[in-house]
Amino acid sequence: MHERTNNSKMNEETKKDKVLLIYTGGTIGMVQDESGALQPFAMERIYDALPLLHRTDYQIDSCQLERIIDSSNMTPEFWVDIATIIERNYDEYIGFVVLHGTDTMAYTASALSFMFKNLSKPIVLTGSQLPLGMLRSDGRENIICALEIAAGREVVIPEVTVFFENHLYRGNRSTKVSAENFNAFESFNYPSLAKAGIKISYRKHLILPQPTSELKVRKKFDRRIAVLKLFPGITPAVVQSTVRIPDLQGLVIETFGSGNAPTESWFIESLQEAIDRGVIVLNVTQCKAGAVQMRQYQASCDMDRIGVIGGNDITIEAAVTKMMYLLGNFPNEKAKVCDRLSRSLRGEISTELNIEEEDY
Repeated sequence: MHERTNNSKMNEETKKDKVLLIYTGGTIGMVQDESGALQPFAMERIYDALPLLHRTDYQIDSCQLERIIDSSNMTPEFWVDIATIIERNYDEYIGFVVLHGTDTMAYTASALSFMFKNLSKPIVLTGSQLPLGMLRSDGRENIICALEIAAGREVVIPEVTVFFENHLYRGNRSTKVSAENFNAFESFNYPSLAKAGIKISYRKHLILPQPTSELKVRKKFDRRIAVLKLFPGITPAVVQSTVRIPDLQGLVIETFGSGNAPTESWFIESLQEAIDRGVIVLNVTQCKAGAVQMRQYQASCDMDRIGVIGGNDITIEAAVTKMMYLLGNFPNEKAKVCDRLSRSLRGEISTELNIEEEDY
């Protein structure tokens, strides 16, 4: 368990509202030392790095995971740690900003979105392509805008979101698209919730409504899943080695186009074998934009017939975390997991949002 450190009171005590800044690791928290080498930045010195923060009308506190990681080492255990920090401090703060490495930020944003049911406060993830201590760092603007959004001075966004390069995205709709450009994230199947220019312009009609029930935080994930990405020429050995993984509970298949896959008998029989063993199979398109539409083409009819679930326009990041979340919290309810995979829980897919249900 990676516990958080104590809060650091970093602003005038006269400011009543508070935002909590949580550092998990990643590029944004790096500064150059005297030798020019990059090292982690002490978050309690955030006002030294960003003096403009003194002008905010809210107090900024900070904490960090006990073990700071490169986001490539992110695991569900760290998601639980982040969620626990937020849950423990939920009543004390008006919003939360999570500083995170870019490589797995979309996975963490998706996971947190499922963990927090009836979220009524902003949780904004952000990071940078260049370290905060570098002259041209994009981290300064990202942090400042993320804090302003989390403070909810204009609009309170009851969602887990990602802010990057002037755009605010629903977290479970976002995906990393560039390792070099500052506009590193995109949301292909859902518009951005806000854009930062001269002012921050919010698209209020796209934001989830404020919940009417109390917050619930579920922290269980089942890691016994696999992702199978199809490619022309994939062999039976590759497919079977995946579907026959011991104790496999869930399989996400990245298919072609609108959910199409090989129609050879060996392929369908391999999936049938897995489904017969109780493995839940979810069909997600490899395309960045668009959706799985089962039975639109003959190449997906057999999968639909044997019980493969269509993932609609869900991202691979949201598909993976949603399946882990559902399997973890409803381990003996396969029918319920299958049903929830095809429906929108937190706005992750373009179907009617099931806001009133209490059991997911």
